[in-house]
Amino acid sequence: MENIQNKKMDIEKQLEILEANQKKETPMGFAVILREFKKDRLATVSFCIVVLLIAFVFIASMFINMKELGRVDILRKYDVPSFNNFWDILGRDAGGRSIIGLLIVGARNSLIVGFSITILTSTIGLFTGLCMGYYGGRVDSVLMRIVDFIGILPTMLIIIAFVSIIPTYNLFSFIFIMTAFYWTGTARLVRSKALSEARRDYVSASKTMGTSDLEIMFKGILPNISSIIIVDATLALAGNVGIETSLSFLGFGLPASTPSLGTLIAYASKPEIIQYKLYVWLPAAILLLVIMLCINYIGQALRRASDAKQRLG
Repeated sequence: MENIQNKKMDIEKQLEILEANQKKETPMGFAVILREFKKDRLATVSFCIVVLLIAFVFIASMFINMKELGRVDILRKYDVPSFNNFWDILGRDAGGRSIIGLLIVGARNSLIVGFSITILTSTIGLFTGLCMGYYGGRVDSVLMRIVDFIGILPTMLIIIAFVSIIPTYNLFSFIFIMTAFYWTGTARLVRSKALSEARRDYVSASKTMGTSDLEIMFKGILPNISSIIIVDATLALAGNVGIETSLSFLGFGLPASTPSLGTLIAYASKPEIIQYKLYVWLPAAILLLVIMLCINYIGQALRRASDAKQRLG
């Protein structure tokens, strides 16, 4: 009997050692993401650049007087860049306003729009997709018809029409309009993942134990699909910033009185400015390019971290 008990103790110790080694070799959650970023230096540099840019833009914009920034000074029209004053480093625009001040506030506004739309669309799409994937049947059928209907609409043209019709159009109106049409992609993605997760044994066991549907969806299914949602939200952020900038460039994004990266790049619509006054529009274009590239590199690293076959380490 003593020999049998000793053997059982040895087997249990060996199992504990194996489990500990597996945990060390196959990290989970944020440990996987950190490991992937350590292997991908470009993603790490991109993450640092994005964090520093966001911190600088939001902190610097707090010290900018919007009335002073928006004041028109015709005598300083298209002043060339100079290092006599911080606000003149990138020169002045057609109204004599500081380009660097407009660039900081415009980047802040574009990022606010991007983050707001991403958070709202991800929240709506997550809840809708979980409901469709978990309940299935009529719930899935009805909601999918709504998603399909919104998906076939000419979204850009409808947004432009709404922007032209709304009399008191502002930043919040634009965020609301964008959110109303761009949540369907997240809903489709979450639905496809939730459908497979809803058939797992742990979901059936939870139902048998009398666990509520909301608890199963948000405490059971959601953690298992959270990695793909993070990747989707990161890539959607770059897309939302790009859409806002494109619409603002065309004149159907943020109001003309609200600085944006798109409104600054829109100065390049005149040939003489493109050729002789690069300082007016080029900084905004470069900043937008850097933000988009960095966010995409971060999204690629997160995507690899969520897929064990694509991980670098």
